[in-house]
Amino acid sequence: MARTQLFLASTLYGIATLAAALDAGSLPAADRRLLVVSNNAGVPETHQPVSEAPGFAPLRGRFDRVLSWNDAISPMHPSGWSPRPDDIPLWERYFRQLWDLGDDDLELVVESIQVAPALSFAQVFVGAPITVYADGLMSYGPTRNKIGLLVDTRIDRLLHLDLVPGLTPLLLSEHGVPSKVVPSEQFTKVLAEVAEAAGDAGGDDLASLPEDAALLLGQYLSALGILTAEEEEELHLSMVRGAAALGHRRIVFKPHPTAPAEWTEPLRAEAERLGAELTVLHTPVLAEAVYQRARPALVVGCFSTALLTASVLYGIPVARTGTRLLLDRLAPYQNSNRIPVTLVHALLPDVADAAAVRAWTSPTPEEVARDLAPLVRAVGFCMQARAYPGLRDEAAAWLDAHLDASTLPYFKRRRLTSLGLPGGVPTRLAFVPRNPTVRRVARRARALKNALG
Repeated sequence: MARTQLFLASTLYGIATLAAALDAGSLPAADRRLLVVSNNAGVPETHQPVSEAPGFAPLRGRFDRVLSWNDAISPMHPSGWSPRPDDIPLWERYFRQLWDLGDDDLELVVESIQVAPALSFAQVFVGAPITVYADGLMSYGPTRNKIGLLVDTRIDRLLHLDLVPGLTPLLLSEHGVPSKVVPSEQFTKVLAEVAEAAGDAGGDDLASLPEDAALLLGQYLSALGILTAEEEEELHLSMVRGAAALGHRRIVFKPHPTAPAEWTEPLRAEAERLGAELTVLHTPVLAEAVYQRARPALVVGCFSTALLTASVLYGIPVARTGTRLLLDRLAPYQNSNRIPVTLVHALLPDVADAAAVRAWTSPTPEEVARDLAPLVRAVGFCMQARAYPGLRDEAAAWLDAHLDASTLPYFKRRRLTSLGLPGGVPTRLAFVPRNPTVRRVARRARALKNALG
């Protein structure tokens, strides 16, 4: 019987990861390989599908066909639709007919298995073995949701990029899923193909980028309600100021693809005030394409995965900004961005500290395993304690030995208290914040203070 692999992807970075895994032989052989692309934007109709993105063309040849998940489930949204259990046989029959799968044995290769569309995709094809691939820093964090017995028992492997050498992913480890590294040399070769194709598609925008400039990676955190628009503007301005203070007179700003265009004007004005020239990259290409074509002298960002690819894969100096604020603002504590922010905050220097940026070097895998990995496991346990009970003793020991003013930002007092870990509020005082009498007295005291003031 024929064997068909179905690859579900929503980003160009993810498809590049798949291409590298295929080139490296990290996946078993198959008679057919079909790429199913999903557009997860809030309003997919207003955003370019990944199969039309600059740089996609050279990746297309790794697959026999390219299919659209959005078209298949229209008018439902990929991030909001999941099949009802009773309807799953009907949906599988529908997809097998729609995509000409016949009676083929199927193997699924998906991203972000904890949520739709990947979880819905896996639920439809009952019985098919699953490979999960992780294309970013979230793979180092815990599995954020229960996956369900009809899915988690079918996951055979986790493929991930070695973005933090010496660190092993927590993702899916509670299910005993083995992790396998996608070789970095294969990934950089694929990125070179993407960069060349993106350069041809990007035209003058990419060709005119100055070399040896400071590259600033824009965020769009206000859209997620994590920062206000004013705070996000200040975050980007801090990137400009930090780059200028380090002596960079040519600065390139790569805005988030969905960020408002008018956000760039204050940055341009600030760069001019500081004696620097700011160029805005309007073409929506991977940051790695810029690394290949313009070779920045410095990359500055908040918690983008591209910061680690710059450092680990290309040897480009990097710096961070805004991570301390993000550690405080991310809510709930289980927010899946917490591990990426933790990693960037712990590993990279602050762009405002020029001396630290100039002196910084990448830690060795041995240093990562010794110093960073225990912190990540402690944070991961606090995020998903029920899923990782075996990490409790290690997390408690680490907190007992290392919790101080420099490490407390990675945790929350309330979270430590609820888990009964070192650093929490003492048991005899834990009732106070939730005691209705104490809260009522506090409100009256504040009201009296305001009245007198």
